[in-house]
Amino acid sequence: MLDVALFLSNATRLKALLEQGPAAPYYTVLIVLLSASLLLQVAIGVLLVVIARLNLNEVEKQWRLNRLNNAATTLVFIAVVINVFITAFGAHKTGLPAARTSRNPL
Repeated sequence: MLDVALFLSNATRLKALLEQGPAAPYYTVLIVLLSASLLLQVAIGVLLVVIARLNLNEVEKQWRLNRLNNAATTLVFIAVVINVFITAFGAHKTGLPAARTSRNPL
């Protein structure tokens, strides 16, 4: 479920970034990071489905399951690192209006 929550969060961030347009700070970097994260999460999901379908009790499949599990763990680590950078560059919508340049409240 955490993977689904992260996927939805990244999709929302990507939407907010696209709405802000190229004028947003770090636009290109964030587009690349968010896209990479979303693609990695899809790959991780597919890999976990494949792992779940294989029978661990069959000895001849255990080496394959071990390698697939290691690959999934590595991809999850990379996705976490990418998402740390996404958070550091800040691609979320605050919902606050742009700051006013004058001090007049009207």
